[in-house]
Amino acid sequence: PAAMGSSCGCCRSGDGQGTFQRGGDKDLSNGPVKNRGCTDPFCIPVFLAAQVTFIIVTIWGFADGNPTKLYKPRDFQGAYCGVQENWNNGPNTEAQTRLSYTMNVTSMSEVVMKQLVCSSWSQKALLNGDSSNAPLLMNQTEKDKYLCSCCLAPCASCTGALNNGGDLDSPARITEIITARMKELTDPSLAKDLFSPAGNNGQLFSTDAFWNEATRYMNLVCLPSCDINAGYLNETSIMRKYTYEPPMDHDLYFAWTAMKDAETNALTEAFRVEASQRFDFTAYPEDVCPYPAQMCVPMPGMTFQEMGVASQYCTFGMTAQVIGAVGDVAASAFESLGLDSITNAAGESFGKWVGDFQQAFDTFIIVSVLSFVVGLLFIITLRFVIGCCVWIAVACTVLMFFFGGGILFVLSAQCDGAGLLESGHQQIRAIIVAGGHAISGGSDVSEELKDDGANYRGRQQSTINGKSCLPWDGTRRYLTNYNSAEYPDTLSPPNETRNYCRNPYHVNDTIKARTIWCVTSDPMVQWEECLPVGVIQPECARGYQVSGKSARDALFYSSFVVWGLGGLWMILVMCFIQRIRLAIALNKVAAVYLSTNPSTLLIPIVQAVAAVLWISTWFYCASFLLSQVPADYTPTGYFATYAEAFGVGSDCAFWEFGDHCKGTPGKCTDKWPTGSVWKDSDCDVSDPSDPKCWRCAPPRYVFDWRFAVSFFVFLWNNAFNVALGQMLIAMAVGLWFFSANKATTFVVKQGVGVVFRYHIGTVALGSFIVAVVQFIRYVMKFFEKQAAAQKNRVMALVLRCLQCCIWCFEKCIKYLNKNAYIQTALLGTWFCTSAKNAFWLIARNMLRFGTMAVLGSIISAIGFITIMASTSVGGYFLMKQMHPDIAPLMPIILFCIVSYVVAKLYMNVFNLAVDTSLQCFLAVEEMGCGAEYIPNVLKKFVDTSTRKLANPRPNGVDLD
Repeated sequence: PAAMGSSCGCCRSGDGQGTFQRGGDKDLSNGPVKNRGCTDPFCIPVFLAAQVTFIIVTIWGFADGNPTKLYKPRDFQGAYCGVQENWNNGPNTEAQTRLSYTMNVTSMSEVVMKQLVCSSWSQKALLNGDSSNAPLLMNQTEKDKYLCSCCLAPCASCTGALNNGGDLDSPARITEIITARMKELTDPSLAKDLFSPAGNNGQLFSTDAFWNEATRYMNLVCLPSCDINAGYLNETSIMRKYTYEPPMDHDLYFAWTAMKDAETNALTEAFRVEASQRFDFTAYPEDVCPYPAQMCVPMPGMTFQEMGVASQYCTFGMTAQVIGAVGDVAASAFESLGLDSITNAAGESFGKWVGDFQQAFDTFIIVSVLSFVVGLLFIITLRFVIGCCVWIAVACTVLMFFFGGGILFVLSAQCDGAGLLESGHQQIRAIIVAGGHAISGGSDVSEELKDDGANYRGRQQSTINGKSCLPWDGTRRYLTNYNSAEYPDTLSPPNETRNYCRNPYHVNDTIKARTIWCVTSDPMVQWEECLPVGVIQPECARGYQVSGKSARDALFYSSFVVWGLGGLWMILVMCFIQRIRLAIALNKVAAVYLSTNPSTLLIPIVQAVAAVLWISTWFYCASFLLSQVPADYTPTGYFATYAEAFGVGSDCAFWEFGDHCKGTPGKCTDKWPTGSVWKDSDCDVSDPSDPKCWRCAPPRYVFDWRFAVSFFVFLWNNAFNVALGQMLIAMAVGLWFFSANKATTFVVKQGVGVVFRYHIGTVALGSFIVAVVQFIRYVMKFFEKQAAAQKNRVMALVLRCLQCCIWCFEKCIKYLNKNAYIQTALLGTWFCTSAKNAFWLIARNMLRFGTMAVLGSIISAIGFITIMASTSVGGYFLMKQMHPDIAPLMPIILFCIVSYVVAKLYMNVFNLAVDTSLQCFLAVEEMGCGAEYIPNVLKKFVDTSTRKLANPRPNGVDLD
């Protein structure tokens, strides 16, 4: 066995060259090294210790966690439905499992309240009084506040006078209007009038504006059922009563209480009667609705039902009585909002999709098998057509650069109202004409065009769309009045004017062209405008499609950049033709390997099953840790304003800085995960002049050190699963590559045995490094969220940039690890030695590896498109034959998902087989032997390389 160094982080000693050598421990003359030992064995107990730690942390989480809090519905104050004990002494909702709606009495009654408080009669009582009664507001500050709150005077907080439904200028009007409006809100039998345009509240509740803000007028509460009927109101249930008054922090609360609590007199009697008798609401019993009565008032005129089968969420609609009364008005309101149709149709569509899938399950199984067959056929066919596919793809990329630059160039001068194709055709034609004119020797005549072109004397003979011009004095059937005799100043002498574009007109003509033109040879287009020779992008008299000049300039110069990149790409392709041919040959080798060893595809399938099982297990275990929100995580007190509780954000763009861009973190949202904010009807009035009604609700989940441990093990296990698959495939391909009879060699079982016996430690170490880098990136994401919650924009941007850098570093680590696993599979070296060897191997052959990377991306794209398209199309026709009555949308979506997964499995295995074949080829090349094992398609490349090795470069580095 090979000698072993210290644990995990240490490497076996090497010569530092990283080359394959004959006669030593890097000799692959007879295939992967046979005499190998365990690599990085001390990482195995570390890996097992991590699993034990995960189990301990998970058991700890089971003691106090409640995963149902991650998905159970939450009411307006953040309490969970169906939970006995809620945070901060919240309601016991164990029997209330549905999230439904009740009337938001404050929002529904506010307009009526304002009409009453801000009426001219109340204004008289509050501000002026009469001969027998003094005004109720004696303080000028309170008078000004009242006038501003009611928008009775120009005020910064108002845009105009309020439209509350009309003025109330007498006690009789107060009694009549307020009584009628409040009855529609408090009497369920009058609900049909509430939503009718002819009702007393029609100006608000029968309009689209109301339905567009429907949730504003409702409370989210937990109830035992969406449909609360008599079955839930037993004999012991006592309906509660709630009398409305404005919230204590409302701008008009002081005016309301001043009127309501005043002594009864001619000015206050009507107000006091209405306030004490007409604003009474009936609320659900506490055993049905475990909230204050204010939050439990049923919404009149609405029905509620589950959003879907067994759903805990309710959606709302209008009762048949209301619809029958208001007819098309209510229907159009719902249609404009789309609320009822969307919520119900979404539930019905989802249920129908599930039903369609169940009925078409047999087709789904057939298509799943079909996708594997298509993938295998693609791999088999790829060895024969890969060359054509690659060169076609290369040609397509060149065309993409060409057309991409052309589109940018055309857009930079596209006139407003002109089509893109029309503009492009005109510019191309102008370029062709200018080019032809230059080739023919050009002319000494000026092509200058001023104003409307009356003095133009150039030699343009074609219109903007390439139509040929007819001579002005020639024989034609139309526009014959335009000739040298009629317009001698412009069109003579005829021998010089010929068929050149001009703009002939008399000074007194009322009809004249805006620029030069000519009579065309096309009878369908008798005349058309021209451009002077050499003018490709003329000025647009009616403006441009892209209005900003800086934007047009950016498009113009970007077009040349794209064309330049296209030219550079063509040069690189021509310079790298030999390397591209080698890459094609290696891809053919990988295709041959997979076609002769299809059992290799079992490796990613087993990996996928293991990943699904592990991820499902981890999510279940982590849910116990996530749901343990500490009692002191969110403040339990009260706050005076929404801004204080929620915070104030910044409207600045990410590049803007300054004091005006600073935000203020909220007391409830100053850390991530953030909680929410809600308004309590029972305010804190310890300071009557400053009532505090806003409170915090905790988030559904939090992250602590136990979750960090669990998450790191999650990342490590995921990386271990990927690395193990890479090592197994690399070992199998290496054994096959150096076998004498490749058609009958079955190497997967042998490769599995070698990896599990010797190299699990290396897999653990490589995956550990990847997990550490990923974990650091996610920690940076966590800190970014914290900075955003603290409204620290600068730190959030810095952390976002760090994440990008770490992500790039992670990609490099993964690429190096993959090649290190191939080195371990071939040479049996420890991870650090393998990584070092892989690094220097890549450095010595950077152009080859780069070519393989680009080509691999192209072939992967072709594979995904072919497998997904073939599977989806085949599945569609199978669906039409087997289940013609089922809508194919949902099944086809599932077919696409399945075919994507299958394509991912095939292409991952294929790409790793290509990378391993490349390293095997390089081993043969560097050792100068083993060519007898090389697949036929690579032999000519080995012969070429052998000749080069006979005359090595002086510095020993071969960039081929």
